[in-house]
Amino acid sequence: MSDSTGDAGPILELEIGDVAHGGVFVARHEGRVVFVPDVLPGERVVARVTDASKSSFWRAEALEVRDASPHRRPHVWREADIAVAPESRAGGADFGHIALEHQRELKLRVLRDALQRFGRMPEPDVSIAPAGSAGAGAETDDGTGWRTRVSLHVDDEGRVGPYAARSHRVIPVESLPLATPDVERAALGLRSGEAGRIDLVQPADGRVRVLPRPEIARGRPRRGRGRGSGGSGGAGRSTPPEVVVERVGSREFRVDAGGFWQVHRLAASTLASTVERTLRGLGPEVGWDADAWHLDLYGGVGLFAATLGDVGGPATRVTSVESDPRATEHAGDNLAEWVGARAETARVDRWLARLAAEASTAERDRLSHGVVLLDPPRAGAGRAVVESVAALSPAAVVYVACDPVALARDLATFRDAGYETTGAQALDLFPHSHHVEAVTALTRVAGRR
Repeated sequence: MSDSTGDAGPILELEIGDVAHGGVFVARHEGRVVFVPDVLPGERVVARVTDASKSSFWRAEALEVRDASPHRRPHVWREADIAVAPESRAGGADFGHIALEHQRELKLRVLRDALQRFGRMPEPDVSIAPAGSAGAGAETDDGTGWRTRVSLHVDDEGRVGPYAARSHRVIPVESLPLATPDVERAALGLRSGEAGRIDLVQPADGRVRVLPRPEIARGRPRRGRGRGSGGSGGAGRSTPPEVVVERVGSREFRVDAGGFWQVHRLAASTLASTVERTLRGLGPEVGWDADAWHLDLYGGVGLFAATLGDVGGPATRVTSVESDPRATEHAGDNLAEWVGARAETARVDRWLARLAAEASTAERDRLSHGVVLLDPPRAGAGRAVVESVAALSPAAVVYVACDPVALARDLATFRDAGYETTGAQALDLFPHSHHVEAVTALTRVAGRR
């Protein structure tokens, strides 16, 4: 079926194949790949082409499901359901029409495929677990109510809401099911605002903060780094940002109210416990005495540096490197109990270059017994950073990733530089979206130091 609709693009009837990276699914039309969201493998759907600018693939939007997958469910967010016109579907829950367990199977499939294709790992060992750790609670049965941080947008008419999927058009909504009940209640109480963005934050004390980010006050709202264990996101304010406390187990972390912290109410605890298990499972080549030097790169407010300290003990020597000065300031406070800990403000690539040029023989020896922990932005650490880390010859590397393809590419670079891993532990910290976290450990290949 192919009916021309003028500027809107042709309408096609498509058989949906496998899931692809980025929350879309693969169909084919006359030999050409067509990427379609809001569908499932095995479905037959009607879709409209929205982008035919590439000769190798098209993009389309699903209009109707003719034959549904047994894994399809009513969307958890009615404003994002396929029954809503594509231009009015709220964005941010692109897997919300899929049974929760099957979402995790699809995320594993994407991770495994990335590790095979881009990481050159023929049989990666991967598994996935939901958010939750001992003493930190558990995921809800339906995977909703987890967002402690929500960003809404305000258009020039004062309308408040999320963006429509894959657009910058504000969609007023009557529900926010992925948000915690308190955040949802506060968000839905916003009737208007100045053009820009409004952030809602619910830290450990339970009180929701509403943080306007109007465009007219300081140009366009600053986009956060998107990753790491905490940044400020508040540059340009005329008054100091409010500092709040987040808790991971019995430990407290200071962070700016508008700074970066994991959005899922259980994510920081889940990541910290997963990283801790990974660190404790490393071999005897890693030293946990004062003679070893550990690095926490893209360290934010010190979540993983503190995890390194918990594993290593009071004498742990760890340096956290973070480009955001507010986050570095908080990291210094959050790591105060370790006399060998310090937090430095710098771009990771530049800091590593300076270290390579200035490190003494004794410092290099300490690094060779330590761990380098990487928690980079969504784009990954990149070849230059990975090669700089490998050149320091640490005993092990622990990599925390939020993008499967970026992770796989960096792992391939590490492997070329003499480090090896067998797989990754995936964590479903963003239910009803395509996003997935992963933690993996790399160790030096014997004879390639």
